[in-house]
Amino acid sequence: MSAELDISLLTWAATIGFIVLLLTVDLVVAAKRPHHVGLREAAAWSVFYVAVAVGFGVWFTLQHGSGPGTEYFVGYLVEKSLSVDNLFVFVIIMTTFAVPDAHRHKVLTFGIVLALIMRAAFIALGATLLSLFSFVFLLFGLLLIYTAVQLYRHRDEEPDIEDNVVVKTSRRVLPVTDDYSEGDLVTKDHGKRRVTPLFVVLIAIGTIDLLFALDSIPAVFGITAQPYIVFCVNAFALLGLRALFFLVQGLLDRLVYLSAGLALILAFIGVKLILQWAHEDVSKSVPEIPTLASLVVIALVLLVVTVASLVKTRRDPSVKARPGSLRTRRNPAGRKDEQRSRAAGRDS
Repeated sequence: MSAELDISLLTWAATIGFIVLLLTVDLVVAAKRPHHVGLREAAAWSVFYVAVAVGFGVWFTLQHGSGPGTEYFVGYLVEKSLSVDNLFVFVIIMTTFAVPDAHRHKVLTFGIVLALIMRAAFIALGATLLSLFSFVFLLFGLLLIYTAVQLYRHRDEEPDIEDNVVVKTSRRVLPVTDDYSEGDLVTKDHGKRRVTPLFVVLIAIGTIDLLFALDSIPAVFGITAQPYIVFCVNAFALLGLRALFFLVQGLLDRLVYLSAGLALILAFIGVKLILQWAHEDVSKSVPEIPTLASLVVIALVLLVVTVASLVKTRRDPSVKARPGSLRTRRNPAGRKDEQRSRAAGRDS
């Protein structure tokens, strides 16, 4: 990894201001003009956000050198690939709560804002821990390997949104309307203020964002220890997530090997972090994995996963992709049977 960068407060402020500006434009468009996002519009926004990320990377490389520049582009590739798994879960949430098509733009934008806030907090915490304790590299590495194993084991499953404890509590505690009330979060119903299902959807996305942050932040710290790079790659990967959702939502079902590929990438970065810890704290003879080698491995895995998935679904169109889960999904039918048994017991 490259030496510590000296990023001025002015550069930090300008970067954050630029990201906030882009988010503000997204929020204004989502709030003022709810509409179905077509393929052409989604493609234009996707190209724009990728161009912004690449343009920033070029500027950053010219300013700080090829080492930090390479770390930025590898980190961006990692975060972008992990964000595709986010899209799977967003689709599940939208379907579970039957979010109207016109309001999905708003849900995605608010979800991205929540994700950025959470990841900024995790980045600050992670950077502080890494500066104080080098063994945090070991902990991050073990966490990523554990996550990779769990994701691979449950690669053909979906996270159970309905069983999310925060969502269940919200539905039980908050007064929720039956409809989306033209996309408002809070509305008046018979003279009383009540939240709409859109509010519960944002809670679901927020908790899912928290879980993804626990994976993605250690993963990008495996590429670079620079907080500025970690923040930027997360921000630019998330900014393009809304447009990417509308662009590839039809393609997501065909990426049947994506979860397995992401599990492999997380395990690879976990090993990289452990080797880095061993190199610094155990013996300098322990080899480190160069950043450029990481770029080659990650790009190759993504390429193989994408091609293999498209070939598989072309041969067998009935196969559908799943985002994967970190734990076994409880059987909804089993829960209903359990509820019926309890009810029968009370009646008797």
